[in-house]
This record gives sequence, structure tokens and C-alpha cells, in this order.
Amino acid sequence: MLRFLIRRTLGAVAILLIISAVTFFLFYAIPRNPALLACGKGVCTPEQLAVVERNLGIDQPVPVQYWEYMVGIFAGRDFPAGHCPAPCLGFSFRNNTPVLDTILDRLPTTVSLTIGGAVVFLTLGLALGMLAAWRQGGLLDKTMSSTSLVLSSMQIYFLGPLALAAVVYNTELLPQPRYEPFTEDPLAWFQGLLLPWLVLATIFTANYTRMARATLIEQLQEDHVRTARAKGMGPRTVFFRYAWRGSLIPIVTIFGIDLGSLFGGAMITEYTFALPGLGRLAVDSVTQSNLPMLMGVMLFAALMIVLFNIVVDACYALIDPRVRLA
Repeated sequence: MLRFLIRRTLGAVAILLIISAVTFFLFYAIPRNPALLACGKGVCTPEQLAVVERNLGIDQPVPVQYWEYMVGIFAGRDFPAGHCPAPCLGFSFRNNTPVLDTILDRLPTTVSLTIGGAVVFLTLGLALGMLAAWRQGGLLDKTMSSTSLVLSSMQIYFLGPLALAAVVYNTELLPQPRYEPFTEDPLAWFQGLLLPWLVLATIFTANYTRMARATLIEQLQEDHVRTARAKGMGPRTVFFRYAWRGSLIPIVTIFGIDLGSLFGGAMITEYTFALPGLGRLAVDSVTQSNLPMLMGVMLFAALMIVLFNIVVDACYALIDPRVRLA
């Protein structure tokens, strides 16, 4: 198991390095000069522009800038604005604030939205899929299958405004979505994120309902399940003890793949509901040509996805010993 996790960790480090390099060098394909934006278009002389570029640290060749950026993550860097201790992600081009502080301030919103959405769609999706498989061929099964097929074709940017109009503006069943720290007011935290959770989870719930139903029905036809029935075990014991556990293996695998989509969906959901998370921060960083902030958000997003995948791989290895022994 330890060797399995070490291999996954080394692979994760390589992925993060590749993402950082691609993001850094693609940024310079944008035809906008961040120094000109910071200095003021039309009022900045060439001498002032050179000073701003030096203060921003973009007066060096791009490979040199990337090397200094990566060194700063592990050893820290010195800027005109002050010393940036490791892990240093630089200072924002826009307001000259530490990137790491801004990200840590926005991170709880994205983490709450992502984890909450995952809990909702896993709970609802697996439960509904289990009921559909239990009543295979019945009215409940047909209704859930048809409904999940329709919901899986929906998009967050379409469902979000509809949900706001239906349950916030017209009926006032839920308050306006907002983020309140869990440590300050757990109830306000729950109420403020409930609607974004439901919208984010809708598409994934539909997919996992269909997936759980299909894998359970397949497991019910396996030889070990038939053997359990032949031994006289009850339907509930056969269903939950043998078929249900076997159906979790492909679901855990797909969940690891879906984590990237879930994080991307969280970013769209943040923008739809005006939540101050990493998604809005990433979009603002692109429009403002704010490379340090964009790099920091991308690395944090990639790190979260990689860590989640390592956890999922570990769970998968615990469920199926063949994975960690391969």
C-alpha cells in the first residue's frame, strides 16, 4: 500500500509541474501587457513602464521568470513590495497583495461548495440508483431512469438562474446564496450554500443514479451473488452485502475522474451565484492579466484535484486488493 501511494504522489508532483509550466507560458500568448494595465494606458511613459515591469518582476526573459517563480515556491523571494516567504506565489499585479493570502481567503468558499455538492450528489445518486435497481422494471425504476436522463443534459448556467427565480426571488423559500464561515454561523453557512449545492449536484446526481442502477443490476447477475441466493440468504442480505459492495468499485473510479469536472462546475456555480471563491478569482485574473494570481489559482485547483484523486485511489485500493498488488 505504501509503494502504491508513493507512486501516486510522484505522479502528482509531475502533473503539477507540467500544469505550472503550461499555464505560465500560455499566459504570455495573451496580447496584453500587465505592466501597461498597472501603470495606466495612455499616461505611462516608457521610463515609468520600465519601472513598473521591474517592480512586477516581468522585465526578465520568460524562462528566467518561470525559474524564479518555482524557486520562490520552495525558498521564497524578494520583491519591491517586501519579502515573500515560502511557499511564495508572488504578489498580485492588480493590488500588490500576496497571492497566497488572497487564495486562502477565497479557498473556504470553493472547498465548501465542492465538498457539499459531492456529498449531496453521492447521497442522492447512490440512494436513488439503489432504489431503481431494487425495483428493476417497475414504475419507480422507469420514472427515475427517464428523469435522470433529462437532468443529465442540463447545464449549471441554465439551472442556476432558474433556481434563483423559482426559490429565491419568487417564492423566497431559500435566502439569497452567500458564503458565511462555518465557524461563525453553521446555520447561515448551510442555508447560504444549499441552493448552489443542489444546482451543482443536479447533473452529477442524475449520472450517478444511472450508474449505480446499472452496476447494481450487473452485480446481481454475478456468480457469487447467485451462489449467495442458492445458499438460502435473504434478498436484503444478498443485495447489500454482496451486490452493493461490488458495485462501488466502478463508482469510486468514476468519482475520481469526475473530481476535475466537479471543481470546474464549482467555479461556474460561484460565478452564477456571485460567490467569492476561486472560480471568480480565476476569471478576474484572466481579464486583468494578473499572472501571479492566475498561477496561484491554477496550482491550488490542480493540487486539490490531485489530492482528491490520491484519496480516491487509496479508497479504490482498499476496496479492490488487486489494485495495490498490481
